[in-house]
Amino acid sequence: MSFFEQIAAALDREDIESRVNGDTLFVPITMDLEVQFVTIDDELPAAEVYVAAADVDSDDDDFEAVLVSVVFSVDDAVEAVAHHVATDRVVTLLRVLLDGEDDRVADLEFEQDAEEATLVTAEVGEASLLQVLVTANGNEPVAHVRFIAQDENLDDIVDQAIAEFWDSDTETILTDDDRRKMFADLYADAASLRNEVLTLGAFTDFDKLLDVLSLAADRAEEWEDQLAPVEDGFAESLYSTYQGDDWAEDDDYDDNDEGDLDDDDGFDDDELGDDDLDGEESEGEGDAVADDAEAADDKK
Repeated sequence: MSFFEQIAAALDREDIESRVNGDTLFVPITMDLEVQFVTIDDELPAAEVYVAAADVDSDDDDFEAVLVSVVFSVDDAVEAVAHHVATDRVVTLLRVLLDGEDDRVADLEFEQDAEEATLVTAEVGEASLLQVLVTANGNEPVAHVRFIAQDENLDDIVDQAIAEFWDSDTETILTDDDRRKMFADLYADAASLRNEVLTLGAFTDFDKLLDVLSLAADRAEEWEDQLAPVEDGFAESLYSTYQGDDWAEDDDYDDNDEGDLDDDDGFDDDELGDDDLDGEESEGEGDAVADDAEAADDKK
C-alpha cells in the first residue's frame, strides 16, 4: 500500500472521509475547509500538510493552500487531521459567541481577550461577567464556563487606590507603559479580592453550552445577590457545633478502631491536593490552539 492508501485506510477507520486526486490526498474538514496531504517521499515516507479552502479551483487567483506541517507516519497524518477538526470546532464556537449567531446568545455581547484568543467575556446582570475559555487538549474541544459576580463598588475602590498612590510621597518616575501596567495590575488585584466566582462546568456538547449560557444570563441578577461576600469565619461557624468534645467522650465512637483514619494507619493529610475550583488553565495552556484558531479563522 502506498503512503496515501495507508493514510486513507486509517482515516476510514476513524470514520473520516478522504479522496485522492493525483499526488494529493484531500480530507474535508467542513464545507469550506479541507486538509491536503501532498506526498514528497513515498519510501521514507513523507507528506506535506496544507490547509485550504474547499471546492476552490486551483487556477483561481485567490486560491491559496497554506503549508502547516509535514508528517512522516500514518499516525502523524491522522493526528494532523484530528487537530484541524478540533481547531475548526473551536473557531466555529468562538464565532457563534462573538457574532451572536445563535438566538440563545444573541443578547450577550462577548468580547475576545486581548492576550488569550480562546477566552471570551460578556457582561451580565448588574455588575457580573460570564466567561468562556475554549481549549482543545488532546484534540478534544472543551468550553470552561465561569460566572463572576463583581463588587458594584469595584471601580470606586480602584479609583480611590489610584488617588492615594498619586497623593503619596513616592518619588518614582513612571512611564506611560508603567502607569498602564500599574493600573491594570491594581484593578486585577482589587477584582480578585472583591469578586465571587461560580464555576458552571466544562462542556464538550456545545449545543448544551449555549443553553447554559442563556440560563446564566437569565439568572445573573439572582446569582449576584446570592454570591454576595460573607464575613470571615462564617463558614467555620457553620461547623462549630461539631467541634466540641461530645463525640470524644462517647464510648460508642472509641470502641471500634478498625475504621479510624489516623497517623498509625498511614493516612497522610498531605497526600490530599486541593481541587482547582476555578477551573483555570495553567499559564500558557492552549496558546498553540489559539494561534491555530486565529490562522484557521483567517482562511475562512
